Amino acid sequence: MAKSDYYASLGISKNASEREIKKAYKRLAVKFHPDRNPGNAQAESKFKEIKEAYEILIDSKKRAAYDQYGHTAFDQNTSHTEFTSSADFSDIFGDVFGDIFGNNKRTRNNRGSDLQYNISLSLEEAVRGIIKEVRIPTLERCNVCSGNGAQPGTTPKTCSTCNGQGQIQMRQGFFAVQQTCPTCRGKCKIIKYPCRYCFGQGRVEKAKKLSVRIPAGVDNGDKIRLSGEGEAGVLGGTKGDLYVQISVKEHPIFKREENNLYCEVPINFTMAALGGDIEVPALDGRVKLRIPSETQTGRLFRMRGKGVKSIRSGYQGDLLCRVVVETPVKLNERQKYLLKELGLSFSSHSGINNSPRSKSFFDGVKKFFDGLTN
Repeated sequence: MAKSDYYASLGISKNASEREIKKAYKRLAVKFHPDRNPGNAQAESKFKEIKEAYEILIDSKKRAAYDQYGHTAFDQNTSHTEFTSSADFSDIFGDVFGDIFGNNKRTRNNRGSDLQYNISLSLEEAVRGIIKEVRIPTLERCNVCSGNGAQPGTTPKTCSTCNGQGQIQMRQGFFAVQQTCPTCRGKCKIIKYPCRYCFGQGRVEKAKKLSVRIPAGVDNGDKIRLSGEGEAGVLGGTKGDLYVQISVKEHPIFKREENNLYCEVPINFTMAALGGDIEVPALDGRVKLRIPSETQTGRLFRMRGKGVKSIRSGYQGDLLCRVVVETPVKLNERQKYLLKELGLSFSSHSGINNSPRSKSFFDGVKKFFDGLTN
């Protein structure tokens, strides 16, 4: 079943501000929350929909990816947006107002860093899509202490200075200023007996292998987000995300501009003059191109639907072939003789203009010099 547009789910425009997103989410979440609609499957489904939309649009990176690729940007991460009916109203208001009042400082402080991996693709791989195996050096949760940083058999204690908030308030006249807790240094916990394997960090250096699905139609500079595949958080904090940066190698035949492909096709002057059929390359095989008679160099032929399929709209671009009339080389004596005869036949046919562009050019040159002498 196709997902609804996230902006439509929240009833907001595509240029809505962060404040407007939060306001719309709060209003709809209170209306459709399962606690207010017990046994109402439709309300539960709607709540799941608006919660998913809010989580994407409130995050600037996720929102940018959605604006560019739509739901395709998160195909690999659907398991991270599953709905759980155990959520209560404190979850809603914590999400909406956490950034304003600092309720989520602990989660943000312990969250792992995002990572970026640069991957190079051929044009064929970018156009058709591919699964790539990548090896990522990162920080993973320590298996000895299960990520809490304390020796097995012991547990970290909540910091008594900040009561597990990671920050304390300092009064300065009429103002209250928040600063990092000097006791736990923002970690919210105090570890008396640190784990000897990870030295109390709750994470260790490792390299992991991932299978990354590259969707068909990606281009230079595109990014693919893998939720939760970044560094492990400090002391059991949530994982960061991994961003795969796409770089497409130059192709020996084709050049890409958005969803169109361009290539140059050399033809001899006999084909250009008399016309005929030739085969030209496309990414899915060879296709026939009809060259009309009297074709000039530089003429562009469009082959519809032979370009790149848009990753967002599904629109198929075109293949544009620019013909270049090639001057023959390494002529033998007979070929030179025939060309001379051909050249003489052009000049001997008075009244027939076989080279209209040349005649127009030299007529213009003659008028130019006549104007200088008069």
